[in-house]
Amino acid sequence: MKRVFLFSALFLAGVFAATAQEVNRPQTSANVGITPVQKGNWIVGGSLGSLGYSFEGESFSLSLNPRAGYFISDGVALGLGLTGSVYTAPDADAVWGYGVAPFVRYYFPQGSSASGRFFAQGDVGIAGSSLGSGATLALGANVGYAHFITQSVALEATLGYNYSKATVSGAEKASGLNVGLGFQIYLPGQR
Repeated sequence: MKRVFLFSALFLAGVFAATAQEVNRPQTSANVGITPVQKGNWIVGGSLGSLGYSFEGESFSLSLNPRAGYFISDGVALGLGLTGSVYTAPDADAVWGYGVAPFVRYYFPQGSSASGRFFAQGDVGIAGSSLGSGATLALGANVGYAHFITQSVALEATLGYNYSKATVSGAEKASGLNVGLGFQIYLPGQR
């Protein structure tokens, strides 16, 4: 009988202790308004996974795109992005790529919510690959949505079109679509 009483008392104490604990859920959104995209602020982050498809070569690519920028006015940022990628095609070896491209990003005031903003981004740069030594002109146009999970961190999803043309003779153009997921950190600037 003592064992049953002791077991029951321990069981009830455990149930009360478990229900008395406060459960902290992770923050999933923050009401930020225009604060992160104001003139003088900085943006640092990038796409952690960007999946692309080339129309001409019927190839897929996976890339990592870190970037940093500065807001020259409210909602407009200029910056520089880097690219590291791997391309795969049927019946071919993997090709490693790299590049650097300045970008401009515009955050739309229309359609924005307290915790998110739509944006458009364009970039023009140069790229190369493990296949050759020639430089490639690389252009990109993307649209996306930034969802703020804190006052200074946003998760992003992008959809875009990319075009590239090598500067070596006989090179063909390449164009395709890409989808990216990433994050940005918005740092306040000097006011």
